[in-house]
Amino acid sequence: MTDRPTVSVIMAVYDGAALLPETIASLRAETLADWELIAVDDCSGDDSVAVLERIGDPRIRVIRSTENGGPVVARNRAFVEARGRYVAGLDQDDICLPDRFARQVAFLDADPGTVLVSSAADYLIDGRRVAGNWPRPLAPVMIDWLMLLRNPIAWSSVMFRADEARRLEPFERPIMRYVEDFDFYHRIRAYGRVAQIDEVLLLYRCHAGGASKVYNHIMRANAELLLRERHRALLGDAIDIAPLLVRHVMAGEPVPNIETLNALFAGIAMLRTEFGRVPHESAALDAVDRAIGQLWWRLCRTGVRSGTLLLHHALRSRPTPLALGRTVDLVASQVIGGVRAVRRRAART
Repeated sequence: MTDRPTVSVIMAVYDGAALLPETIASLRAETLADWELIAVDDCSGDDSVAVLERIGDPRIRVIRSTENGGPVVARNRAFVEARGRYVAGLDQDDICLPDRFARQVAFLDADPGTVLVSSAADYLIDGRRVAGNWPRPLAPVMIDWLMLLRNPIAWSSVMFRADEARRLEPFERPIMRYVEDFDFYHRIRAYGRVAQIDEVLLLYRCHAGGASKVYNHIMRANAELLLRERHRALLGDAIDIAPLLVRHVMAGEPVPNIETLNALFAGIAMLRTEFGRVPHESAALDAVDRAIGQLWWRLCRTGVRSGTLLLHHALRSRPTPLALGRTVDLVASQVIGGVRAVRRRAART
């Protein structure tokens, strides 16, 4: 390894001894071998440090924190120590596929206007690979749009230019704990495009101990804070749909009534109008409009199936005509919702 490797991998480590061996094995299987790992241990109570040190790979540097500061503090420390031209995010429980680094380095080398590139990802659940449900394919314009509504990118799939990230102060903002990656994408976007390789190069592990499960309440509160901040930068106080986006788009809760659905999509329409003021190719904006229609269908389907929305009310508010198949699906969902509503009434009596 040279004094300045091509890729620096930054990792916050906390009580990860059980899963770290598989994650590190995936790193060591990368076809691009010119990388370093800076792993900052956040005062683990298990033998995470010993697990890392026993591997005996000179590319792995372990830094022991003197006090527990959380993942943002740990990653900020790791980033300070990074020597690579490019920096790759990786959590202690996720798995890189062998060509990840080679593909992302080639992409960034060939496209100097891109500051960050992610990849598609699948889930790893109880040892089984399951197709991911992140939106794809994601052109840069679609990423820009979706970041106004939700986080479309998995942190462990990203690689970015170290020099551009150093222009941010701090690297990750502690105030955005547990949505610090989403916040980082917004902030680094000022220095170049955010892109995605439409190929699965990462396995994202889902398990009960993951931060998104354990700290869900903090994550939701800070996601709301971040989205509100971004919307105000575009529209001032004209809308406040951040709570609705977090609850119904990000968390998947059924909308409780047609008024909420209409308020949410009225706000999305205002964001779409402002988004369209920046020159984009018409095909890219057409894709954004299709995505809005798909989102409307998904939220309606969830609401109708749960019994909180009536189909005929929802159809009157649709932003675009529905294909026949999706209309039929909503009709079937209305039947399911009706049955569930009857069961709820029976349970109350």
